[in-house]
Amino acid sequence: MPWQVEKARDAGPAIHIDAMLAQGAPRQAELAAATARGDLWLAGDDAGPYAFLCRDDACFFARPFVALLVVAPGFRRRGLASALLAAIETEVSAPLWTSTNRSNAAMRALLAGRGYESMGEVRGLDPGDPELFFRRRKTHP
Repeated sequence: MPWQVEKARDAGPAIHIDAMLAQGAPRQAELAAATARGDLWLAGDDAGPYAFLCRDDACFFARPFVALLVVAPGFRRRGLASALLAAIETEVSAPLWTSTNRSNAAMRALLAGRGYESMGEVRGLDPGDPELFFRRRKTHP
């Protein structure tokens, strides 16, 4: 199924998806700021969005960075995350960076399938679960 992907006009749908994962209030301001910058993307169908991607180019050495990629429970492994990454990959002109915990096998598989290369890890952010960093080089002009 081809998912609909669009920039968010307000943070409400992403906040709702995030609340399903018990994140709630701590990230509401971050999602609202991403919306204001034009860096919050939603993916779903006519019934509504089921996933979001938050880009933040200021948080990682001024490089294009996917800071959050969240898919609602019950909609995982259906191509929503891949559709969001595809949309953002066409928008940036420099290599795109992201990170995930070593324990997140699904995200690591998604990134490998989309051509991201492992760039290293940082230990100590989450005890016992290093943060792995990935980069996708531009493949088109």
